[in-house]
Amino acid sequence: MQLGMIGLGKMGGNMAARLREKGHDVVGFDVMSPERDVDTLQDLVSRLAAPRVVWVMVPSGDPTVTTINELRDLLQEGDLVIEGGNSHYVDDRTRADDLAAKGIGYLDVGVSGGVWGRQNGYGIMVGGHKEDVERARPVFDSLTPDEGGGFVHAGAVGAGHFVKMVHNGIEYGMMQSFAEGFELMTASGIVDDVPGTFESWREGTVVRSWLLDLLSRALEEDPDLSELRGYAQDSGEGRWTVQAAVDHAVPAPAITAALFARFASRQDDSPAMKVVAALRNQFGGHAVTKSDPDPRTPSRD
Repeated sequence: MQLGMIGLGKMGGNMAARLREKGHDVVGFDVMSPERDVDTLQDLVSRLAAPRVVWVMVPSGDPTVTTINELRDLLQEGDLVIEGGNSHYVDDRTRADDLAAKGIGYLDVGVSGGVWGRQNGYGIMVGGHKEDVERARPVFDSLTPDEGGGFVHAGAVGAGHFVKMVHNGIEYGMMQSFAEGFELMTASGIVDDVPGTFESWREGTVVRSWLLDLLSRALEEDPDLSELRGYAQDSGEGRWTVQAAVDHAVPAPAITAALFARFASRQDDSPAMKVVAALRNQFGGHAVTKSDPDPRTPSRD
């Protein structure tokens, strides 16, 4: 199937590569990437045969708004826009209605898999009309793991981004739990081999997981995480998850505490936050802040 991919960064670029490996015709555009196939959005639309399917994979916020607004003016009735960034679900209905006025379909799609998705496949969480989902299903099937699974049509427009938001909130809590366990074992004076302990948990235990695999990998590279500062950013989904929990009167203490812990990390060099920073780098390629070898030296961040 033919697809336009807008955004060829760590996620979009790997997704485009995986789709090409699966036999799809992908036309890529990114204002910053030398890997782009066309130089403008208009060129991309012109290269695609109608009815077109265009996947937007740019940062949430203004870049997404600007891109979709431009596409609305370039696309035609019967075309389909897939918004795959980490956008706030409350914006999806407005976008869908705006595009529907021109006869253009809209799907909101949460994507998980990080920099490993090209090799292992992605988790795909979709919101939108069933007919639009089925139209794009060949693309979704190629992006999800070869062994099956990893796909859900979660509901109407907005549901895809909502479940991805909740997914990321849960991820916050899981990462924070591993981080606190690391700090506790390190501080105890009882455990001689903290990296080996995490490695041993990868098989046969109830906490085994991909995040644990990545933590073990990070500790193999830097056993005491001395090369990192305990500083962890948040990309927005954790905040939105907590706000949604407040809006629906659902108690979410673990996710809320994990979000606040990230805020706290920006004040002190926390050993637990070094684990969170290392995990974010491992699964998503997110930038990390290296530890300053001399604490008296002013930060160059």
